[in-house]
Amino acid sequence: MKFTLSWLKDHLETTASLHEITYALTDLGLEVEGVENPGERLGAFTIGYVKTAEKHPDADKLNVCMVDTGTETTQIICGAPNARAGIKVVVASPGTYVPGIDTTISVGKIRGIESYGMMCSEREMELSEEHNGIIELDEDAVIGTRFVDYLAAKDPSVVDPVIEIAITPNRPDALGVRGIARDLAARGLGTMKVRDVAPVKGSFASPINVTIDADTADGCPVFCGRVIKGVKNGPSPAWLQNCLKAIGLRPISALVDITNFFTYDRNRPLHVFDVDKVKGDLRVHRAAGGEVITALDDKDYTLGVGMMVISDDNGTESIAGIMGGAATGCTDETVNVFVESAYWDPITIAHAGRALKINSDARYRFERGVDPAFTAEGLEHATRMILDLCGGEASDVVVAGAVPDVSRAYRLDTDRVQSLVGMEIAPETQRATLQALGFVLDGDMAQAPSWRPDVLGEADLVEEVARIASLTKLVGKPLARATTGVPTAILTPMQKRETIARRTMAALGYNECVTYSFIDQASAALFGGGTDATRLENPISTEMSHMRPDLLPGLLQAAARNQARGFADLALFEVGPAFHGGEPEEQHVQATGLLVGATAPRDAFGSRRMVDVFDAKADAEAVLAAIGAPAKVMIQRNAPEWWHPGRSGRMSLGPKNILCVYGEVHPKVLKEMDVKGPAVAFTIYVANPPAPKSKTITRPALVLRDLQAVERDYAFVVDTGVEALTVVNAAAGADKVLIETVRVFDEFTGEKAEAQMGAGKKSLAISVRLQPTDKTLTEKDIEEVSAKIVEKVRKATGGVLRG
Repeated sequence: MKFTLSWLKDHLETTASLHEITYALTDLGLEVEGVENPGERLGAFTIGYVKTAEKHPDADKLNVCMVDTGTETTQIICGAPNARAGIKVVVASPGTYVPGIDTTISVGKIRGIESYGMMCSEREMELSEEHNGIIELDEDAVIGTRFVDYLAAKDPSVVDPVIEIAITPNRPDALGVRGIARDLAARGLGTMKVRDVAPVKGSFASPINVTIDADTADGCPVFCGRVIKGVKNGPSPAWLQNCLKAIGLRPISALVDITNFFTYDRNRPLHVFDVDKVKGDLRVHRAAGGEVITALDDKDYTLGVGMMVISDDNGTESIAGIMGGAATGCTDETVNVFVESAYWDPITIAHAGRALKINSDARYRFERGVDPAFTAEGLEHATRMILDLCGGEASDVVVAGAVPDVSRAYRLDTDRVQSLVGMEIAPETQRATLQALGFVLDGDMAQAPSWRPDVLGEADLVEEVARIASLTKLVGKPLARATTGVPTAILTPMQKRETIARRTMAALGYNECVTYSFIDQASAALFGGGTDATRLENPISTEMSHMRPDLLPGLLQAAARNQARGFADLALFEVGPAFHGGEPEEQHVQATGLLVGATAPRDAFGSRRMVDVFDAKADAEAVLAAIGAPAKVMIQRNAPEWWHPGRSGRMSLGPKNILCVYGEVHPKVLKEMDVKGPAVAFTIYVANPPAPKSKTITRPALVLRDLQAVERDYAFVVDTGVEALTVVNAAAGADKVLIETVRVFDEFTGEKAEAQMGAGKKSLAISVRLQPTDKTLTEKDIEEVSAKIVEKVRKATGGVLRG
């Protein structure tokens, strides 16, 4: 949105400077994008007097001029046909930037003769397109003074600053200069000028009537118009042309310029028909589709079904609210016109404009919302200006439909400014602000003006008050000091566990995935799901037909996609719900990790190896420890069928409370999921570890032992079918107070082992760490514990110490 400073002052009585106005506009939410100030751009040009002008000795079309600049007489080479002695000109001295040619003047030689400046044309100074000669000034021009001051005295509009602001879609009222002035007046930068006009009384009945079809009344609630006969259409006056030129519009004719003026002045788009080209009455209706109209931009448009149009007996004459037709457009020969002022539905106009790909000022405003209550008044303003500038005689106004009721009122709670914005504004100031913006106050109810469609609630009233008061007045204040001690925890225990599980797996080097809760039936069946109980009634696609029974299929699909793109070594995890039934309560939270490929890139030291079941087990134990699971758990077999039967296990507390499943993924599953192994994983059931007995949020006391620990190694000969875990658990149970840890560090199996220890035998070596608590262990104490360990292992496995 562009406008000039003088245009703004036509509506606002103010003494504020340009800087104060632009600062206030941005602060009010009408962000200033740029200011073009001709006074600054042309400030370096001065007025000079050509004392002599002689032909250049080496160029027929050049003159060597001696120019009095007020401070000195300087030599300037000029090729303009009107360069001669005795005229006053505009001089650009060396160092002056000339905008029309994008050049900074410097001292130069032209055909061997030095030139110390330039005498300018209007186009070179971007005053017009005239460039047939240099500017010739009147006799009253004072030599040596600034040319911009001379211009300002002759026509202030020529050096009028142009302000460009950005308008958000919710502020259509600011698409008119008067709406901008209203905001500034409410801020206190001036007072609004009265710009009302008395209704023009018609002297004859309009020969053109207007009707609105019943199915179009929602798109065009009201249509006003009148005939003005005997007009003289020609160039508009200089002040009007200057207004339009300043904002980038090309003056066309008085009638067209008047409609463009009110589009920007009052946000009131208008259209003018040539009455002598209209056949019959005008009808507002919806297009049947397929009609072709040549618009004012001389382009043909094919209308779609339902688009609003204005037709006469000849057919479609205007695309309603967007662009008029060329067939009934005004020309210099137009003497009788019909002026249209209507209100069009924003959504309907937006749909039609996008479909036709027409960007016009009318469409831009109607699709954002113009003031419906100003429809008839806008017609009166345009009528008065047409009569003043073009003459003629006006008919009675014809009106079809009625102005829509957009009245709405909201309660003004003056205390909400403090609670919503954090500013303290006196109630009387709040009321005065709203009244300055056009709100009508009745008690504590504020009725929104018809030109503000964005005000839709009590909070909007607060926003208006705070906006005018300036949000820059907000003062930062520290939060009130808490007086209740440690605040109550907000997250539930399960939410805390999920967060801890995520952070732990990320710290272990896994990358988090967030996959869909829906998978295909075949993948769900591989993991114990895919039944009708978890099938979706309206799946997004066939690949998302069932609720996932486990997180592993989603991670495996992600691994397959990465492998297809050259990423072979992967560490992925996800924390989220899985579904073992179709009811709301039949779901559980899992924390699942997946390792695929190798543990490290290739190097010269041979540190690279393929992932194995113990990598998954170690990471699972780390996550369980982080979420507070007991350290001592049972390791069992019988993992679900999608795990490798001999390289997987379950960690549980008792036979039923399963905390975790880990191991290699079954090769058949990897083949079905198109994943190249090896692949190991773990699934932790986050809700299954028991809650801690202590409800305090503090950490337990740190326990340090000041007595030296003792480690003893034992090698047992056992049957080859005995599991190492059985030996470890038996040894650990020999003395639960002294024995801190038991771990396997060696296994001797195979033919050589059987040759030494007998057929069907193997050797398992364990290391037992004894940690005394009250006294240093003696050799006798150690021997007693050792005897218990040997006896426990013998009873549990039948094993004996290896000799």
